[in-house]
Amino acid sequence: MAKRPVKLTDGEDDDSPLTISPENVCFLIIKAREFDAKDAVTEPDTGSNPSDDRDVAVLEDHRNDPVVQEIVSLINALSVDEQIDLVALMWLGRDDYTAEDWAEVREEAARAHNNRTAAYLLGTPTLGDFLEEGLSMLGYSCEEFEMNRL
Repeated sequence: MAKRPVKLTDGEDDDSPLTISPENVCFLIIKAREFDAKDAVTEPDTGSNPSDDRDVAVLEDHRNDPVVQEIVSLINALSVDEQIDLVALMWLGRDDYTAEDWAEVREEAARAHNNRTAAYLLGTPTLGDFLEEGLSMLGYSCEEFEMNRL
């Protein structure tokens, strides 16, 4: 299947299998990769300021991490159908299914849906990679989205 670039100015095609906008998925991919790049906290309370420690704390996984807060807020603001799409895209992208299985994957994600979608997705290592692969399998690309962010 040929990749269809994410549309940023027009509405989505009527035949889109997604209820979530690919732009939102692409943004979540970027944020998930920022989260995955975090390291364990080495010194929980340094008492110094960012200019003294060269801002290394931003690379550590603190409880009040703004990246985590942003991801959780985004996911919790989505409709149930959009959350189901995210889980289904992640499952699709980790090679559990093929693109032809989309309807089945989505039905399974709908049956499994609960109020812990954000925690479930954040607990998945390489979430950004899985979401990107899932989008790709359905013919979407984040390239145009990423280019417009620069």
